[in-house]
Amino acid sequence: CNKDISTPALPKVLYPTDSYGQFCGQKGTSNAKKPILFYFNILKCANPTILINLQCPTTQMCVSQCPDKFATYTEMQLQHKLGKSYWDYYRQFCKPGFNNPDKPVSQVLRDEDCPSMIIPSRPCKHPTTQHCMSGKRLLCMLNPLYSLQPADRGLLISLAVSLVFILLLRFTAGLLLWTTIISVVLLLAYGMWYCSVVWSQLRHTPGSDVAIAEVGLQTDLQVYLQLRQTWIVFLVSLGVTEASILAMLIFLRRRVRVSIALLREASKAIGHIMSTLFFPVVTFLLLTLCISCWAVTAVYLASSGEAIYKVTSPDVSCPYTNSTCNPETFNRTNISTSALCLGSQCLFAFYGGETSYHRHLPLLQLSNLLVFLWLVNFSLALEQCTLAGTFASYYWAKRKHQDIPACPLFSSFSRAVRYHTGSLAFGALILSVVQLLRIILEFLEQKLKGLDNSLSRFLMCCLKCCFWCLDKFIRYMNHNAYIMVAIYGQNFCTSAREAFFLLMRNVVRVAVLDRVTDFLLFLGKVLIAGGVGVFAFFFFTRKIPVIQEEVPNLNYYWVPLLTVVTGAYLIAHGFFSVYAMCVDTLFLCFCEYKSD
Repeated sequence: CNKDISTPALPKVLYPTDSYGQFCGQKGTSNAKKPILFYFNILKCANPTILINLQCPTTQMCVSQCPDKFATYTEMQLQHKLGKSYWDYYRQFCKPGFNNPDKPVSQVLRDEDCPSMIIPSRPCKHPTTQHCMSGKRLLCMLNPLYSLQPADRGLLISLAVSLVFILLLRFTAGLLLWTTIISVVLLLAYGMWYCSVVWSQLRHTPGSDVAIAEVGLQTDLQVYLQLRQTWIVFLVSLGVTEASILAMLIFLRRRVRVSIALLREASKAIGHIMSTLFFPVVTFLLLTLCISCWAVTAVYLASSGEAIYKVTSPDVSCPYTNSTCNPETFNRTNISTSALCLGSQCLFAFYGGETSYHRHLPLLQLSNLLVFLWLVNFSLALEQCTLAGTFASYYWAKRKHQDIPACPLFSSFSRAVRYHTGSLAFGALILSVVQLLRIILEFLEQKLKGLDNSLSRFLMCCLKCCFWCLDKFIRYMNHNAYIMVAIYGQNFCTSAREAFFLLMRNVVRVAVLDRVTDFLLFLGKVLIAGGVGVFAFFFFTRKIPVIQEEVPNLNYYWVPLLTVVTGAYLIAHGFFSVYAMCVDTLFLCFCEYKSD
């Protein structure tokens, strides 16, 4: 018994588990020839609540092969009248034993008998250890995920463009920033014009007047681009952004010039200490280590114990919901025939047991999640403190070349690790507790979603709003506290208090100058991501004649395109985060100098 508790069963790690607790591809079982795990709606897995229960809230089935063509359940019903072959192909991705193609779509989706659509996919293989090569975890993933190799070039271009942009800021900060502002304004104006043209063209297209809410969440983005409402949303969003930028340029033009001067000084600081641009790589490695440790521990905890099955019902008033059940005898009980529990099922929930260890597994998972958040925030705090100490040494040096230490980044990192570990850990812990509470609120909201209680929804909304504001406030105060820790070497509480009063004494400068600077940096990130995105769009759509032969055949070019744009923004954000830290450090040093 102790062995089962301390060591997870090997098949639970080697083989994926379907919604009925059965292993896919395990020899000697009914799923021996079904090694692939198929998700009815994998988009439901993108929910923060899975960090707590580690279960994707969608039906999962073992199948022998992934879909090789696109089809919807509605389309299948229409084609079924012409021949049975359409249903014979579609039913292999439905629940075992379901053979009623004429069942209404609403009831099929309610009972999760079949997926609403199937998309061409291929298995994603993750081989295990060498002596267990027969056991492989396979997931049905979208084909576009395997077409991301061309996106690597776009990410490399983003890296080069971001680095060149930062280097050019050292010599032509004013000209480059004004060029960036004008380019973003023109780019937004072009986007507004293009949206209006497409919207006018769709006015005469049948079916384009369908609302986005009626379409629902779809994996094919082309569906949304055929709707007029989508382009109206784009047009309004771009218009609001354009108006905000123009208003800022008109009413805050003096502050913009001062912000550009501050950015020019930050460019000089980074020019003297170029190694700071690559310090985010260290942070990335630390974050990767944190995520790996959390994932291994979470899987270890989740896979210990026996399979537990619980009753799930489409009717929230079913009194047996979430109660344990036995799938072998469930159909012979009174639960499935109860008037309040029609359509209820006995599905696999998690691995657990009745021992004290298993009863405290949720608490252990929460503890693991808290430690994970703590380590992540500590890694980010270490980066901020290290960079702040580096740029502070530049600001307070009278003779920049002579008074700056030989290795300012390494010296600042050594001081942060040797003297400020406790302060950074304390600040990270405060933020981690707030983040954990926000995740718990998301989990509770999912649990209470079916309750028709206006008061509970109102209280939940208020709590989420309050904790969101608290999270933003603590992030901002921690950020400035770490700068003061790096400058004066005081503890976290003292540094946070000093930073707070320093900001209050310069509240006008903070509210305007600092925000304008952040906005200018944001425009730089948008320009880089947008420019790379436009190039990627013409590349993937074969509109560049010179390199048409280099373009691979893609099922959906939107997936690699969004990958390139998102990756370009994240890469630019990594470089500009160093730049923003330099600006904030120099700004606080300037305020401290003026107050003295």
